Amino acid sequence: MATYSNSCRTLKEKGLASSNHNSGGAPRKRWTWLAASVIAAAVLVPVFSGKSPIRVRTTTVERAPIRAVISTNGKVEPVVNFEAHAPIATTVKRLLVKEGDHVRKGQLLLQLDDADIRAQAAKAHAQISSAAADQSALQTGGTQEEVLTVDAQLIKARSALDAAKRNLDAFRRLQQQGAASPAEVKQAEDALQRTQADVTLLEQKKKDRYSQPEVAKVQAQGTEAQAAYDAAQNALLHSNIRAPFDGTVYSLPVKQGAFVQAGDLLLQEADLSKVLVRAFIDEPDVGRLVPGQKTEITWDAIPGRVWNAPVYSVPSTVRLRGARNVGEATCKVDNQDLRLLPNVNVSVTIITAEHNNVLTVQRDAIRLDDSRPYVYEVVDDKLKRQDIEIALQNLTRVEIASGLKDKAVIALSAQDTKPLYDGATVKVVP
Repeated sequence: MATYSNSCRTLKEKGLASSNHNSGGAPRKRWTWLAASVIAAAVLVPVFSGKSPIRVRTTTVERAPIRAVISTNGKVEPVVNFEAHAPIATTVKRLLVKEGDHVRKGQLLLQLDDADIRAQAAKAHAQISSAAADQSALQTGGTQEEVLTVDAQLIKARSALDAAKRNLDAFRRLQQQGAASPAEVKQAEDALQRTQADVTLLEQKKKDRYSQPEVAKVQAQGTEAQAAYDAAQNALLHSNIRAPFDGTVYSLPVKQGAFVQAGDLLLQEADLSKVLVRAFIDEPDVGRLVPGQKTEITWDAIPGRVWNAPVYSVPSTVRLRGARNVGEATCKVDNQDLRLLPNVNVSVTIITAEHNNVLTVQRDAIRLDDSRPYVYEVVDDKLKRQDIEIALQNLTRVEIASGLKDKAVIALSAQDTKPLYDGATVKVVP
């Protein structure tokens, strides 16, 4: 303002000096100088007053649908899956399918060399027979020959016992008659005791020939032989891999003639007409999930294709995955054309809320004052602070619950980064 005053003063002084120079002075020149002063004032006042309009970009409140979403990544998995593993170390004898083949239930897919398995099964069967014979011997007290021998020995011992008893009775009668000495009676008693001991031993041998440790050993051998046979039979069963259901062979990591170790993966089959998408939800968003929410799945390999499915299950726990704490939500997706493949990575968008035909505005138009949202509405080229209430919001737009009307013009930011304030004069720029 001081500059403006000095300019005017300079113009006046020049006019007076000219008048003094020209003693008469011309009225026309004085009016010329006056007009120049008015024009200069019109130009300089806005410049030096500091109150020029703030140039702002704006947006308009519009009625539109708005969605609150959770965007994340996920992985495709089969719902119904079958994996075949090598039962023992062997070679792949025949490979009857290739990856991507559609197979029928019961169809033979792969054969392993089962010669070793059959030998193991035969050996185990022989061990079972031997164990069964041993267990029979346990129950009867030995083999047939051993039983017959013991029976014969027992009969002989019992006969000797009867004879010893009769002999002792005879010596006792003779002793009473004075015809036998005490020594002879004692000798007859000792003979009776020996024969009695022989009978007792043989009876015990017939009844309890085997000790408890021997019985336990025979029983363990029988159990071990049966387990070996069952394992061999199971290995034989799994040496011919057949499809358990109609589906697609989607993984075949072995080749015909290749050697495989016990437990190695041979092939994977799945019914891919319906697949499971496992979505990895960041911990802060887990609480927003509810079963049944709409889900959109996309795969970069097929641009423009969107698969839709409801949320099937929500996370029951959160675990560390890489550098993220995530919960796992799942959805089952119809895949009748089999385009979604197992183990591929997909993009997942879960719609947690959706409102139609509501007032919305650009997200960057919203300002906060002590956590209370407000905007600057442009009214008659001036800013008017307007407190608002918001509902749904996403990355780009916010739903206005109250405080604004449709088509209201809202200031975004000043073109020259000047601060905006209530009552400021503005000029809208593109």
